[in-house]
Amino acid sequence: MQREVDVVVVGGGLAGLSAANRVAQDGLRVLVLEKGSEEAYLCNSRYTGGLFHIAMDDMAGEPDWVRANLERVTNGTCEPALAEALTAHARRALRWLSSLGVRFIKAGPDGLRRNALSPPGVRQTGLNWQGRAGDVMLRTLGESLQRMGGQLMRGVEARQLIMRDGRCAGVQAVAASGDSLDISAGAVVIADGGFQGNPELVRRFICEHPERVLQRNAQTGRGMGLLMAEAVGAKLVGTENFYGHLQHRNAMADGALWPYPVVDSLATAGLVIDGTGKRFCDEGLGGVYVTNAVAKLDDPLSAVIVFDDATWQGPGKDWLLPANPYLLSAGGSLVTAPTLAELAGRLGLDAGQFDRTIADYNRLVASGERAGQPPRSTGVYRAWPVQRGPFHAIEICAGITYTMGGIATDAGGRVLDADDRPIAGLYAAGACTGGLEGSGGAAGYSGGLSKSAVFGMLTGESIAASLRAH
Repeated sequence: MQREVDVVVVGGGLAGLSAANRVAQDGLRVLVLEKGSEEAYLCNSRYTGGLFHIAMDDMAGEPDWVRANLERVTNGTCEPALAEALTAHARRALRWLSSLGVRFIKAGPDGLRRNALSPPGVRQTGLNWQGRAGDVMLRTLGESLQRMGGQLMRGVEARQLIMRDGRCAGVQAVAASGDSLDISAGAVVIADGGFQGNPELVRRFICEHPERVLQRNAQTGRGMGLLMAEAVGAKLVGTENFYGHLQHRNAMADGALWPYPVVDSLATAGLVIDGTGKRFCDEGLGGVYVTNAVAKLDDPLSAVIVFDDATWQGPGKDWLLPANPYLLSAGGSLVTAPTLAELAGRLGLDAGQFDRTIADYNRLVASGERAGQPPRSTGVYRAWPVQRGPFHAIEICAGITYTMGGIATDAGGRVLDADDRPIAGLYAAGACTGGLEGSGGAAGYSGGLSKSAVFGMLTGESIAASLRAH
């Protein structure tokens, strides 16, 4: 089957539907290809709890202040042009989504919850997305696209980019029926999410044992768009990092224990050890950092958080759906003992090494003495000593929500090659792209919804300007 449109978008999540709606507003013929065949096709945008933020704070704040937050969480490693574009257009993106019918409410007093989707996500453990937050948002954007003459074609997977004389001129796709489609277009937008659901790509870029990492996501992000772009010379950046949270280890088999509650607040207050009973990372750098560090262990399912009852009654009750009490009510468990020696035994760890690790950690907290162990930052998260029983531990796993790296683009969504030159006709937006969250161990979470909405909108505007010029 042959089709010809002005713009073809690969992926029907927030980034893809934002780009499609924006070009449709300019009267361009746009077709969105979505691999999922169901009306409520699954993707991370549909699962979202709906908090639009940048760096866990108000994305509608004064742009320089928002930019400073982003620079702080990424330790200054985010691509400057992308950071500037995100923060300069964040307020406008929220207003634009509202103009399409997406509804926002203030779900809490802090910046994290100041711009939340309505109806809000349910504050319960496990998955609760139907008729809430992201589900309603995607339905709203799909209806908006249809009103403007755009089309969303479900059950169709893009497989290869069509290149003519160095320019991307369309995609080759396959329908669920097995029929092949060749779609010619003036511009192609890749917006099919991250590659977290592709074990081969996770092994290639992130960790040796993807099967021992929890898929804390819709499992639809397979990285096909990244592979298609790489095949035509696109540059990839920041692919070693992902956004995710620490979960109880039983979440690997028990759906009631993910995506919430997470146990990050206990990890950033106490200490995290591996199967040898030793610390291996700086817990004070935050839950996303620690989650990445756990995933990169020789055995990602060997990690344990250790803390005492003061921490359980303090930071354990912090954050949304805190571990205390939601972990226990969801069916998770603490490993508890009156002494550290007994706790080591219940964890199957060498008691001598375990005792040395706790003693060294307590000295680090009290005096800053490193004693050959990793540092412990305290700029954001206070380090709590492990002093008085009962003592607790949580056996954990690393939950990957989406990959933060991917296709390199400029601020207008144009895909860049190895020499940072735009590949004509090819664009990308959302979780399939990289650079915004930085690179290396310093990478930090910017916010998946803000990234997808802002750059989906900007990519649409960039395409509309380019096609009008030609």
